[in-house]
Amino acid sequence: MPSRSIAHGAVPGAGDGADNPGVVARPPRIAYLFLGIGAIVGWLWPLPLLPAGAPPALCYAVGAGLVALGLFVMTLAVRAFRAAGTNVETPKPATALVTEGIYARSRNPMYVALVALFGGIAVLADSGWLALLLAAYVAVLRIGVIAREERYLEGKFGEPYRTYRARVRRWL
Repeated sequence: MPSRSIAHGAVPGAGDGADNPGVVARPPRIAYLFLGIGAIVGWLWPLPLLPAGAPPALCYAVGAGLVALGLFVMTLAVRAFRAAGTNVETPKPATALVTEGIYARSRNPMYVALVALFGGIAVLADSGWLALLLAAYVAVLRIGVIAREERYLEGKFGEPYRTYRARVRRWL
C-alpha cells in the first residue's frame, strides 16, 4: 500500500505559492507541441530516422513496441495514483506520496511512458526531426517539470520524500 501524507495550503518551492508544483505546462501538452513541430518540419524538410533499407517489419515492431510499452507503463502509473487517491494532473495538489508498484522502480514512470510513446511515434513515422525533438522534450521535462515537482514534493512531504528520492532513481 502506498504511503500517504496529507498537507494543506501553500508549499515552498511550488512556483506560484499554490498547492501545486508550478510546472511550465502539462507534460502531454508539451509532447503534443513537439510532435506538431516535428510533423510540420518533417513535412517541409524530410529527415529519415532509420537507415535506408531497414526492414519495415522491424521498424514497425520497434515503434509499436515502444508505443505499447509506453501505454502499459502509463496505465500502471495512473492506476497507482488513483489507488492512492491522489491527483494525476500536475496543476492539482498531490495528496499522497506514491512509492509502491511501478513507483518503487522509477520516481517518474509517467514521464518514462511519455518518452517511450514519443520515441515509438518517431520510429513509426521514420522521423529524424522527431528523434531530435525527443531530446528537447526530455530536457524540458527535466528542467520545467521534474525539477519543479521534486521541489514541490520535498516541500510538501519532507523527510518521507527525501528517503524515497534517495532509494528510487528518477527515470529508470
